[in-house]
Amino acid sequence: MRAFSEGAEALSPDLESAVELAFEGALRPGSLNEFVGQSKVRGQLELLLRAAAMQSRTADHILLAGPPGLGKTTLAMIVAHESEKPLRMSSGPAIQHAGDLAAVLSSLVPGEVLFIDEIHRMARSAEEMLYLAMEDFRIDIMVGKGAGATSVPLELAPFTLVGATTRAGLLPNPLRDRFGFTAHLEFYAEDELERVLARAANLLDLDIDREALAEIAGRCRGTPRIANRLLRRVRDYALVHGTRADLASVRAALELYDVDPLGLDRLDRAVMDILLRRFGGGPVGLNTLAVSVGEEAETVESVVEPFLVRIGLITRTPRGRVATEDAYRHFGIDDPRASGQPNNL
Repeated sequence: MRAFSEGAEALSPDLESAVELAFEGALRPGSLNEFVGQSKVRGQLELLLRAAAMQSRTADHILLAGPPGLGKTTLAMIVAHESEKPLRMSSGPAIQHAGDLAAVLSSLVPGEVLFIDEIHRMARSAEEMLYLAMEDFRIDIMVGKGAGATSVPLELAPFTLVGATTRAGLLPNPLRDRFGFTAHLEFYAEDELERVLARAANLLDLDIDREALAEIAGRCRGTPRIANRLLRRVRDYALVHGTRADLASVRAALELYDVDPLGLDRLDRAVMDILLRRFGGGPVGLNTLAVSVGEEAETVESVVEPFLVRIGLITRTPRGRVATEDAYRHFGIDDPRASGQPNNL
């Protein structure tokens, strides 16, 4: 433990931050061959990129759609790497005016890959400018005001746009239709997550048992980002307590961080507790649930609810959210509906 303390004292805060950033970068695969999971999407991307390379042209525009943490940003980086082109990164919330987008587009070099995360959150004026840029590699800039205003066309270097969105349904049809390829990323199976974790453990130089990897894989909600985060917390626990990353230490670390065997965290359990105990299993409206746990309705709807619905603990009905029989079993609570007892509504 003394050696660890001396090492910690030797690292400045800036160096510690740099080490953490290096870990984050090291965990990202650099090519399609290294990317674990999403086999169908990988095959589709490989074909698209190879065809573009054989024809010496820029690849078609790509839309990556799916829940957070499944690898959309990583795939955008891989597209640039496989195309041997530079990568420019931005985000929808950062592009709030057409001028913001024009500045980015006009500075692109030929073949550059432009990645826009959360593309559905771009300003409408920027979206409309993007239509022409994606189709004809040209934008029209208005010069002057009023009756004397004129439109000046500006030619752009050919580029590949990679858009990422967690809410594909919010994209307007004209924008969605201009992408040559749309990839829908799916949640990972546990065996795929074990491979993700094994690779990350090797890069982190962490000695961990296979059954311990399986335990983490079963609690990370089918999401590689969560898997890597939990693995790092397990590494910290083993380091501080001077133990191996075995099954017992994994379970102790995850219990410390409030991650239960299904992957539910504190907020998940708070929502379920309110639904089961206070409202007798529902139906309960979204706003009522959100107020009861002290969170915004958008947070409950976009962060908590999708996972609870996916694993079958709640269902959505026209009258509100309803707990399932599996939810009562998981939390060890008697279902009042089974015995004909009235709920608490």
